[in-house]
Amino acid sequence: MSLFSRKTNSDDSQALKEAYFTASQGQLIRARFRQNKAAMVAAWALTLMILMGFFAPFLSPYSPDIAGRDKEYENGAPQIPKFWDENGFSARPFLYTMERERSIKTNFRWVTTENRDKRRYVELFVRDWEYSYIDIDWDLPGEMFDLNVKALTTDLHLFGISEGGIHLFGTDASGKDIYSRTLHAINTSLAVGTLGVFISFVLALIIGGVAGYFGGWIDSVLQMITDAIRTVPPIPLFMALAAFMPDSWSSETRFFFIASILGLIGWPTLARRIRTHLLTERSQEYVLAAELCGASSSHVIRRHLLPSFTSYIIVDLMITFPYVVRSETALSFIGLGLTDPVNSLGSLMQNVSKADVILNYQWYFIPVLFFIAFVLAFVFVGDGLRDAADPYSKSK
Repeated sequence: MSLFSRKTNSDDSQALKEAYFTASQGQLIRARFRQNKAAMVAAWALTLMILMGFFAPFLSPYSPDIAGRDKEYENGAPQIPKFWDENGFSARPFLYTMERERSIKTNFRWVTTENRDKRRYVELFVRDWEYSYIDIDWDLPGEMFDLNVKALTTDLHLFGISEGGIHLFGTDASGKDIYSRTLHAINTSLAVGTLGVFISFVLALIIGGVAGYFGGWIDSVLQMITDAIRTVPPIPLFMALAAFMPDSWSSETRFFFIASILGLIGWPTLARRIRTHLLTERSQEYVLAAELCGASSSHVIRRHLLPSFTSYIIVDLMITFPYVVRSETALSFIGLGLTDPVNSLGSLMQNVSKADVILNYQWYFIPVLFFIAFVLAFVFVGDGLRDAADPYSKSK
């Protein structure tokens, strides 16, 4: 190796060291996170599912409610577009025409068959049912919180078909498109998780921060409240709340009620961790220096104590989010959470518990696969962020 090569390598190494020691905390977290391949794959998968949920109306060829059902294709199998068959090749993807008739072989029940001589071509950017990206119709208890706002209304959809229907994930017993319902269910679960995590996160920061920083009788009172919340069994609580909720409540009211309750019972774990950390850190020299400079208690907690606990807060949030989604899914699965006409992953999974579905309609399990991928993506991203935010991590 020449002297010039050794000098160049030395300069590059020195530049990397300077960049490492002068980088901000956010830059270090991003650099370490990119080195975790599993977390990066999970992050891309999670981003894709979030975009699918947000743009669900545009990506869905049909409305997910009863208005978008296909009466001629109930309990229909998934339809995969083709480019060629025994009749030749086509540059445009197509499906066969489905014909429904009664058969003497099935005791004159309706039987759906495909006519392979009649093609139906898939089209892009079609006009169909109308939707709004901002569609707020809150009919909450009382008149003060009622709100009705619609904006960004359009009827443009990514794809459709020239005649009849196209159902990539098949249809359910009422003829509703499972593909459209799955995308809207992801959006609903994201909304429930976001609202629940936001409520629990704010409560945990306030209660845990105050208890850990001040201590004394304030800490004792807040810990009594925290222990009381933790001892409440969730399933009996939701069974009582389900009996309490009147049938006259709208789907939006049930949505906010379920999400709020999940948030109100999900904060004690993070609050206890924040309290424990602040109890050990409040006597450190940098905290005393901030107090001597005249910093208020809220400033010390917000700008000095909580940032030193960033990695734990991040991983707890990333774990809490799928926990809230799983809780909503479990409640909806047993009929205590969101139900029709709200599309959630839990309400879609209610149908898979039937023996007839397992034997004959296996495509009902497609939303279950999305739910598993959704939870696993959050878990892997949370682990990656925890390792990246850990100042004692060995990765540079």
